[in-house]
Amino acid sequence: MCGIVGYLGPRDAWSTVLDALHRLEYRGYDSSGIAVLTPGGRLEVHKSAGKVRELTPPGGGPGPKGHLGLGHTRWATHGRPTDANAHPHTDCRGQVAVVHNGIVENYLQLRGRLQAGGHAFTSETDSEVIAHLIEDGLEGGLDFETAFLSMKEHLLGSQAIVAAMEGGGEKTLMAARLGHAGGIVLSYRPEAGHRPGEAHRPGEAAVSSDLAALLPLADSVTFLEDGETAVVRQDGIRFLGRDHREVHKTPQPVPQGTSWAEKGGYRHFMLKEIMEQPQAVAGALRDRVDFQRGEVTLDELPLTDAEARDIGRVVLVGCGTSLYAAMVGRHYMEELAGLNAEVDSASEYRYRRIHVDERTLVVSIGQSGETADTLAAMAAVREKGGRLLTICNAEGSQATRLAEGTLYMRSGPEIGVASTKTFMASLTVLALLAIHLGRVRGALGPVDSRRLLGEMARLPNQLGEILAGREAYGALARRYHRSDDFLYMGRGITHPIALEGALKLKEIGYIHAEGYAAGEMKHGPIALIDPSMPVVAVAPRGRLYGKMANNVKEVKARDGSVIAVVSEGDRELASQVDDVIEIPACHEAFTPMLSVAPLQLLAYHMAVRRGCDVDQPRNLAKSVTVE
Repeated sequence: MCGIVGYLGPRDAWSTVLDALHRLEYRGYDSSGIAVLTPGGRLEVHKSAGKVRELTPPGGGPGPKGHLGLGHTRWATHGRPTDANAHPHTDCRGQVAVVHNGIVENYLQLRGRLQAGGHAFTSETDSEVIAHLIEDGLEGGLDFETAFLSMKEHLLGSQAIVAAMEGGGEKTLMAARLGHAGGIVLSYRPEAGHRPGEAHRPGEAAVSSDLAALLPLADSVTFLEDGETAVVRQDGIRFLGRDHREVHKTPQPVPQGTSWAEKGGYRHFMLKEIMEQPQAVAGALRDRVDFQRGEVTLDELPLTDAEARDIGRVVLVGCGTSLYAAMVGRHYMEELAGLNAEVDSASEYRYRRIHVDERTLVVSIGQSGETADTLAAMAAVREKGGRLLTICNAEGSQATRLAEGTLYMRSGPEIGVASTKTFMASLTVLALLAIHLGRVRGALGPVDSRRLLGEMARLPNQLGEILAGREAYGALARRYHRSDDFLYMGRGITHPIALEGALKLKEIGYIHAEGYAAGEMKHGPIALIDPSMPVVAVAPRGRLYGKMANNVKEVKARDGSVIAVVSEGDRELASQVDDVIEIPACHEAFTPMLSVAPLQLLAYHMAVRRGCDVDQPRNLAKSVTVE
């Protein structure tokens, strides 16, 4: 959720950390702060409510000089977004600075105990107790490293923590990960910027909650696992296990092709990412499909053909947009793979008394691979002995390390908080997985699979056709942007698209919107229909088209305004509604991909028309790493 950065090396720490925070702002933008260890051995802290661009030293001059720095961009949990609640937090003497991602579940007890011992708190946050716990250890005669390790033993909940201490001795950053949520990634270069013929230069190290922050600094990276600690100095990084004994960790190369996303001439990252969806589909298909033979090859799948044939059911879990992808995936598993399939919200699944075994395939879906609820659900599956697969966009993320196998989305960085291209890639990968399982299990023959894959090969061009007409959605936004409430409805495989369309409007347009299975409208929601209630009907041609057309008529009979997503050439339904969005005709299985793109564009133009912050909507962050 929050973004964490630490740097130690020859570069200017303030500017290096500030640049990294700009890269991480999509993780949280309620407030931000930086602490720098000055040449005199003092920690100088500057922090501010608001976005990273508002983080400047008093007087607007350059930041403090130094070669060790900590930075943080916050998504508020405990305490409002204020200067005082922004990170880094310090102890009573200002000798320790801490940045933190997670929730200290027992912070009230810890705070009470520390206050009784004479500690004075200056914020409302749970995070501040961490700095005071370290101070407690220092006052008890421990050195910084030991005091940090001691602090860990007092905390309940999942945490990612980085800390620094003032002083003129050897500069040190301490980093720790507790629990499955709250990732920590580190990089180290032994001789930063060294060129032949130059004098030896000291190494540089960096630590962050997100690989994106380290891209300009890292050739290879190392990830902390649950309970591990890193002792970061300019001569290298030591890793300690849960028992505080030194452990060896092998750095991994930075994934090829990973680069920091630029807007590429678009007004917002979200619009750029919507427009990248044809490439997202093509990237998910690449090297996985033999179109001639109608076969899908998923080298990352942790199942032999015999094990795939033995699978009895599939459970798909995710949160938010990923949950709706899972709902589409259920249709794929049932229709194409011939498997019993269930869908559950990961935030609920983690607390259920689940029943899984080696014949249950659990598929988690998430773009970041760091969502706390999804990770907890995955950990429960592992504990119970289920087969575990993840569909993810972030290489090296915790989800990819928990799962037996990972099917990568291959979408490239998605910076807009409201997911678009990763949803599209998720649907593509889910369809490929279902087709593969269907072939292996005998539910699909080669003719059917060739037809399906041939239809998928057309999707990038079909999406391109839809996106080429994006300016038309500005006219729709002009008509409807003053509406305070929307209903979205779909049936069968388009029901999750109605839910996703409504979610997009809520996320970025701040408009109350609800998605429904259209058959449920007459069981309550139809009472809301009147001339001021726009209804978006996702109604392309398919098995339930006639049922959907009847639901549209029910809305029109009550004077509702209807915006309908229909198949190209559908004059019958188009004549009955107020506004029409046409999509290319396609196999019913792939109507979700073509139907969701118009709803993304509608939400985008509505949000722009209403003056909303499209890329960083209020109260939201890209990666939800706290419960």
